[in-house]
Amino acid sequence: MIVIKTMEEIMKMKKAGEILAACHKEIAKLIKPGITTMEIDAFAEKFIREHGATPEQKGYHGYPYATCASVNDVICHGFPSKEMVLKDGDIVTIDMVVNLNGWLADSAWSYAVGELEPQAKRLLDVTKESLYKGIEQAVIGNRIGDISSAIQKYAEAEGFSVVRDFVGHGIGSKMHEEPQVPHYGPAGRGTRLKEGMVLTIEPMLNIGKYHAKIDADGWTARTVDGSLSAQYEHTLAITSDGPLLITDQS
Repeated sequence: MIVIKTMEEIMKMKKAGEILAACHKEIAKLIKPGITTMEIDAFAEKFIREHGATPEQKGYHGYPYATCASVNDVICHGFPSKEMVLKDGDIVTIDMVVNLNGWLADSAWSYAVGELEPQAKRLLDVTKESLYKGIEQAVIGNRIGDISSAIQKYAEAEGFSVVRDFVGHGIGSKMHEEPQVPHYGPAGRGTRLKEGMVLTIEPMLNIGKYHAKIDADGWTARTVDGSLSAQYEHTLAITSDGPLLITDQS
């Protein structure tokens, strides 16, 4: 069932999103060669709690951390680690969900560590742009497939593959609600978008094949061919004035 939110509820989610966006902006300042993903996780948890919120991912189905920290060939759901020391040329994606007074916001962001190779930098640029191509289609009367198609067409035209195994989703007082939001597929299909729907759009693009495999920990998803992956994600509300970015960092 799709849960339609009132504008009052959307504004409560926006408050959670403001904390999340501010945390990402601070994390951007921390990212450099030599930092560990566990240090980033500890910073994010402290930041979230100091702002009166809680990290929703921690404890979710037994997940032990406040963030997911996915490096290079890890597509998503990577575990933060004291042993994962970031080095020049790495890509790290930090994904987190903030709970403020029972209302959630969800956003992942990919960061360059030091100087990237040109193809890795293009991957980040195209992945971020593909997110915004999808957001442009998140308007009343369009369908989920219009978001999906816009992302896939742009990403593949730029030479990158779109991960199929993980999708965006509805969100509100629960982390995962209906509908699912794939990042590939034909336009004109799927659920019609209505005012008050709140979604995440979170394309994951790979330099190589789109297929994923899961590590023995049951969480960490990697590219099957070891190629680099990136992800950008916003939570947004469907409104009469167009998409409202709940996790806007501007």
